[in-house]
Amino acid sequence: MDELMQARIQNALRELEVAHGIRVLYACESGSRAWGFPSPDSDYDVRFIYCHPASWYLTLEEAPDTLNFPVDALLDLGGWELRKALKLLRGSNAALYEWLQSPIVYQEALDFRTRLLPLLPHTFNLRAGLHHYLGQVRRGLETDFTAEQVRLKRLFYALRSGLAARWIRERQTVPPMQLAELAAVLPDELQEEVAQLLGQKAQAAEKATVVLPPALLAFLQQEYAAGLLARDTLPVRHSPDPTGELNALFQHWLTAAFPA
Repeated sequence: MDELMQARIQNALRELEVAHGIRVLYACESGSRAWGFPSPDSDYDVRFIYCHPASWYLTLEEAPDTLNFPVDALLDLGGWELRKALKLLRGSNAALYEWLQSPIVYQEALDFRTRLLPLLPHTFNLRAGLHHYLGQVRRGLETDFTAEQVRLKRLFYALRSGLAARWIRERQTVPPMQLAELAAVLPDELQEEVAQLLGQKAQAAEKATVVLPPALLAFLQQEYAAGLLARDTLPVRHSPDPTGELNALFQHWLTAAFPA
Protein backbone atom coordinates (compact mmCIF):
# COMPACT_ATOMS: atom_id res chain seq x y z
CA MET A 1 0.00 0.00 0.00
CA ASP A 2 1.12 3.55 -0.73
CA GLU A 3 2.78 4.86 2.46
CA LEU A 4 1.42 8.36 1.95
CA MET A 5 -2.13 7.03 1.69
CA GLN A 6 -1.63 4.85 4.76
CA ALA A 7 -0.48 7.91 6.69
CA ARG A 8 -3.43 9.95 5.40
CA ILE A 9 -5.90 7.29 6.58
CA GLN A 10 -4.29 7.05 10.01
CA ASN A 11 -4.33 10.84 10.34
CA ALA A 12 -7.99 10.99 9.29
CA LEU A 13 -8.93 8.44 11.95
CA ARG A 14 -7.06 10.36 14.66
CA GLU A 15 -8.71 13.62 13.59
CA LEU A 16 -12.13 11.96 13.79
CA GLU A 17 -11.48 10.81 17.34
CA VAL A 18 -10.55 14.33 18.41
CA ALA A 19 -13.28 16.15 16.48
CA HIS A 20 -16.14 13.89 17.58
CA GLY A 21 -14.89 12.73 21.00
CA ILE A 22 -14.97 9.08 19.94
CA ARG A 23 -12.69 6.05 20.04
CA VAL A 24 -12.16 4.14 16.80
CA LEU A 25 -12.15 0.46 17.73
CA TYR A 26 -11.69 -0.97 14.26
CA ALA A 27 -10.99 0.37 10.78
CA CYS A 28 -10.51 -1.63 7.61
CA GLU A 29 -10.61 -1.58 3.83
CA SER A 30 -13.98 -2.69 2.48
CA GLY A 31 -13.94 -2.25 -1.30
CA SER A 32 -12.19 -3.69 -4.32
CA ARG A 33 -8.77 -3.48 -2.67
CA ALA A 34 -9.97 -5.82 0.07
CA TRP A 35 -12.02 -7.97 -2.32
CA GLY A 36 -8.91 -8.65 -4.38
CA PHE A 37 -9.56 -6.89 -7.69
CA PRO A 38 -8.41 -3.24 -7.46
CA SER A 39 -7.69 -1.05 -10.44
CA PRO A 40 -4.65 1.23 -10.47
CA ASP A 41 -6.93 4.20 -9.72
CA SER A 42 -9.24 2.50 -7.20
CA ASP A 43 -10.11 4.66 -4.24
CA TYR A 44 -9.79 3.56 -0.61
CA ASP A 45 -13.07 2.43 0.96
CA VAL A 46 -12.35 2.78 4.69
CA ARG A 47 -15.01 1.59 7.11
CA PHE A 48 -14.73 1.90 10.88
CA ILE A 49 -16.51 1.08 14.13
CA TYR A 50 -16.38 3.64 16.92
CA CYS A 51 -17.79 4.28 20.37
CA HIS A 52 -18.58 7.33 22.48
CA PRO A 53 -17.97 7.75 26.21
CA ALA A 54 -20.57 5.90 28.30
CA SER A 55 -22.41 9.13 29.13
CA TRP A 56 -23.38 9.53 25.44
CA TYR A 57 -25.58 6.46 25.79
CA LEU A 58 -27.40 7.72 28.90
CA THR A 59 -29.85 10.11 27.27
CA LEU A 60 -33.55 10.01 26.46
CA GLU A 61 -33.04 10.96 22.82
CA GLU A 62 -31.20 8.76 20.36
CA ALA A 63 -28.35 10.47 18.55
CA PRO A 64 -26.99 9.71 15.06
CA ASP A 65 -25.19 6.37 14.94
CA THR A 66 -23.19 6.79 11.74
CA LEU A 67 -20.42 9.06 10.50
CA ASN A 68 -20.29 9.67 6.76
CA PHE A 69 -18.15 12.08 4.81
CA PRO A 70 -17.96 13.38 1.24
CA VAL A 71 -16.06 11.06 -1.05
CA ASP A 72 -13.01 12.59 -2.69
CA ALA A 73 -10.91 11.18 -5.52
CA LEU A 74 -9.07 8.72 -3.27
CA LEU A 75 -10.82 8.30 0.08
CA ASP A 76 -14.31 7.07 0.93
CA LEU A 77 -14.66 7.14 4.72
CA GLY A 78 -17.65 6.00 6.78
CA GLY A 79 -18.30 4.51 10.20
CA TRP A 80 -20.89 2.89 12.43
CA GLU A 81 -21.32 3.45 16.15
CA LEU A 82 -20.57 0.41 18.32
CA ARG A 83 -24.10 -0.37 19.54
CA LYS A 84 -25.42 -0.13 15.98
CA ALA A 85 -22.64 -2.45 14.76
CA LEU A 86 -23.29 -5.08 17.41
CA LYS A 87 -27.02 -5.05 16.67
CA LEU A 88 -26.23 -5.52 12.98
CA LEU A 89 -23.88 -8.37 13.81
CA ARG A 90 -26.68 -10.04 15.76
CA GLY A 91 -28.93 -9.45 12.74
CA SER A 92 -26.42 -11.06 10.37
CA ASN A 93 -25.58 -7.94 8.36
CA ALA A 94 -23.48 -9.18 5.44
CA ALA A 95 -21.43 -6.00 5.05
CA LEU A 96 -20.28 -6.14 8.67
CA TYR A 97 -19.29 -9.79 8.29
CA GLU A 98 -17.12 -8.74 5.36
CA TRP A 99 -15.50 -5.87 7.25
CA LEU A 100 -14.49 -8.23 10.04
CA GLN A 101 -12.76 -10.48 7.51
CA SER A 102 -10.93 -7.70 5.68
CA PRO A 103 -7.29 -8.49 4.83
CA ILE A 104 -6.43 -4.79 5.20
CA VAL A 105 -6.85 -3.52 8.75
CA TYR A 106 -5.91 0.10 9.43
CA GLN A 107 -6.65 0.09 13.14
CA GLU A 108 -7.79 -2.32 15.84
CA ALA A 109 -8.16 -1.37 19.48
CA LEU A 110 -9.01 -3.50 22.50
CA ASP A 111 -8.94 -6.76 20.49
CA PHE A 112 -12.11 -5.70 18.69
CA ARG A 113 -11.93 -8.05 15.71
CA THR A 114 -10.19 -10.76 17.71
CA ARG A 115 -13.12 -10.92 20.13
CA LEU A 116 -15.81 -10.90 17.45
CA LEU A 117 -14.42 -13.32 14.85
CA PRO A 118 -15.28 -16.47 16.88
CA LEU A 119 -18.94 -15.35 16.97
CA LEU A 120 -19.38 -15.07 13.20
CA PRO A 121 -20.12 -18.74 12.42
CA HIS A 122 -22.77 -18.87 15.16
CA THR A 123 -24.53 -15.60 14.40
CA PHE A 124 -24.58 -15.80 10.59
CA ASN A 125 -28.04 -16.31 9.14
CA LEU A 126 -27.69 -18.31 5.92
CA ARG A 127 -30.98 -17.14 4.47
CA ALA A 128 -30.31 -13.47 5.20
CA GLY A 129 -26.83 -13.74 3.72
CA LEU A 130 -28.10 -15.43 0.59
CA HIS A 131 -30.82 -12.79 0.21
CA HIS A 132 -28.19 -10.02 0.42
CA TYR A 133 -25.91 -11.47 -2.23
CA LEU A 134 -28.75 -12.38 -4.55
CA GLY A 135 -29.80 -8.74 -4.41
CA GLN A 136 -26.34 -7.73 -5.62
CA VAL A 137 -26.50 -10.24 -8.45
CA ARG A 138 -29.97 -9.01 -9.43
CA ARG A 139 -28.67 -5.46 -9.66
CA GLY A 140 -26.03 -6.61 -12.10
CA LEU A 141 -28.44 -8.59 -14.22
CA GLU A 142 -31.16 -5.93 -14.32
CA THR A 143 -29.13 -2.71 -14.28
CA ASP A 144 -25.48 -3.18 -15.18
CA PHE A 145 -25.68 -5.88 -17.85
CA THR A 146 -28.31 -4.44 -20.16
CA ALA A 147 -25.86 -3.55 -22.95
CA GLU A 148 -23.13 -5.40 -24.81
CA GLN A 149 -20.44 -3.41 -23.01
CA VAL A 150 -20.23 -3.65 -19.24
CA ARG A 151 -18.00 -1.90 -16.75
CA LEU A 152 -15.33 -4.35 -15.67
CA LYS A 153 -15.73 -3.17 -12.09
CA ARG A 154 -19.45 -3.97 -12.09
CA LEU A 155 -18.82 -7.37 -13.63
CA PHE A 156 -16.57 -8.31 -10.73
CA TYR A 157 -19.01 -6.90 -8.18
CA ALA A 158 -21.69 -9.22 -9.53
CA LEU A 159 -19.35 -12.18 -9.90
CA ARG A 160 -18.13 -11.91 -6.30
CA SER A 161 -21.71 -11.72 -5.05
CA GLY A 162 -22.71 -14.67 -7.22
CA LEU A 163 -19.87 -16.73 -5.80
CA ALA A 164 -20.76 -15.72 -2.24
CA ALA A 165 -24.35 -16.81 -2.87
CA ARG A 166 -23.14 -20.12 -4.28
CA TRP A 167 -20.82 -20.58 -1.27
CA ILE A 168 -23.75 -20.12 1.12
CA ARG A 169 -25.95 -22.44 -0.89
CA GLU A 170 -23.37 -25.22 -1.23
CA ARG A 171 -21.19 -24.94 1.88
CA GLN A 172 -23.68 -23.35 4.28
CA THR A 173 -21.04 -21.30 6.08
CA VAL A 174 -20.01 -17.64 6.21
CA PRO A 175 -18.61 -16.79 2.76
CA PRO A 176 -15.08 -15.39 2.66
CA MET A 177 -14.62 -11.79 1.63
CA GLN A 178 -11.87 -12.17 -0.96
CA LEU A 179 -12.47 -13.25 -4.54
CA ALA A 180 -9.45 -15.56 -4.47
CA GLU A 181 -11.05 -17.67 -1.74
CA LEU A 182 -14.53 -17.54 -3.26
CA ALA A 183 -13.04 -18.86 -6.51
CA ALA A 184 -13.03 -22.28 -4.85
CA VAL A 185 -16.68 -22.57 -5.92
CA LEU A 186 -16.16 -21.10 -9.40
CA PRO A 187 -16.72 -23.76 -12.10
CA ASP A 188 -13.47 -25.04 -13.59
CA GLU A 189 -14.47 -23.99 -17.10
CA LEU A 190 -14.63 -20.33 -15.99
CA GLN A 191 -11.37 -20.18 -14.07
CA GLU A 192 -9.17 -19.18 -17.00
CA GLU A 193 -11.53 -16.50 -18.28
CA VAL A 194 -11.87 -14.95 -14.82
CA ALA A 195 -8.08 -15.02 -14.37
CA GLN A 196 -7.65 -13.16 -17.66
CA LEU A 197 -10.23 -10.55 -16.68
CA LEU A 198 -8.51 -10.09 -13.32
CA GLY A 199 -5.24 -9.41 -15.09
CA GLN A 200 -7.01 -6.92 -17.31
CA LYS A 201 -8.65 -5.15 -14.38
CA ALA A 202 -5.33 -4.83 -12.56
CA GLN A 203 -4.13 -2.59 -15.39
CA ALA A 204 -7.38 -0.85 -16.37
CA ALA A 205 -9.02 2.32 -15.13
CA GLU A 206 -12.05 2.15 -12.83
CA LYS A 207 -14.40 3.05 -15.68
CA ALA A 208 -12.96 0.55 -18.16
CA THR A 209 -15.50 -1.60 -20.03
CA VAL A 210 -15.41 -5.00 -21.71
CA VAL A 211 -17.75 -6.98 -23.89
CA LEU A 212 -20.04 -8.88 -21.52
CA PRO A 213 -18.70 -12.47 -21.47
CA PRO A 214 -21.61 -14.81 -22.35
CA ALA A 215 -20.31 -17.61 -20.11
CA LEU A 216 -20.13 -15.37 -17.04
CA LEU A 217 -23.56 -13.92 -17.76
CA ALA A 218 -24.99 -17.43 -18.02
CA PHE A 219 -23.28 -18.41 -14.75
CA LEU A 220 -24.75 -15.43 -12.90
CA GLN A 221 -28.22 -16.08 -14.32
CA GLN A 222 -28.03 -19.72 -13.24
CA GLU A 223 -26.74 -18.82 -9.78
CA TYR A 224 -29.49 -16.27 -9.29
CA ALA A 225 -32.15 -18.82 -10.21
CA ALA A 226 -30.57 -21.51 -8.02
CA GLY A 227 -30.28 -19.09 -5.11
CA LEU A 228 -33.94 -18.15 -5.31
CA LEU A 229 -34.89 -21.82 -5.17
CA ALA A 230 -32.61 -22.48 -2.20
CA ARG A 231 -33.50 -19.37 -0.20
CA ASP A 232 -36.39 -20.92 1.69
CA THR A 233 -34.86 -24.37 2.12
CA LEU A 234 -31.57 -23.45 3.75
CA PRO A 235 -31.39 -24.66 7.35
CA VAL A 236 -32.20 -22.26 10.15
CA ARG A 237 -29.57 -22.64 12.82
CA HIS A 238 -30.68 -22.63 16.41
CA SER A 239 -27.52 -21.30 18.02
CA PRO A 240 -27.66 -19.79 21.49
CA ASP A 241 -28.84 -16.18 21.51
CA PRO A 242 -25.65 -14.06 21.32
CA THR A 243 -27.26 -11.03 22.96
CA GLY A 244 -25.81 -11.72 26.40
CA GLU A 245 -22.27 -12.11 25.06
CA LEU A 246 -22.60 -9.05 22.83
CA ASN A 247 -23.93 -7.00 25.75
CA ALA A 248 -20.92 -8.04 27.81
CA LEU A 249 -18.56 -7.04 25.00
CA PHE A 250 -20.38 -3.74 24.53
CA GLN A 251 -20.01 -2.87 28.20
CA HIS A 252 -16.38 -4.02 28.24
CA TRP A 253 -15.42 -1.85 25.29
CA LEU A 254 -17.21 1.22 26.63
CA THR A 255 -15.35 0.91 29.92
CA ALA A 256 -11.98 0.14 28.34
CA ALA A 257 -12.21 2.76 25.57
CA PHE A 258 -12.65 5.66 28.00
CA PRO A 259 -11.19 4.57 31.35
CA ALA A 260 -11.93 6.84 34.28
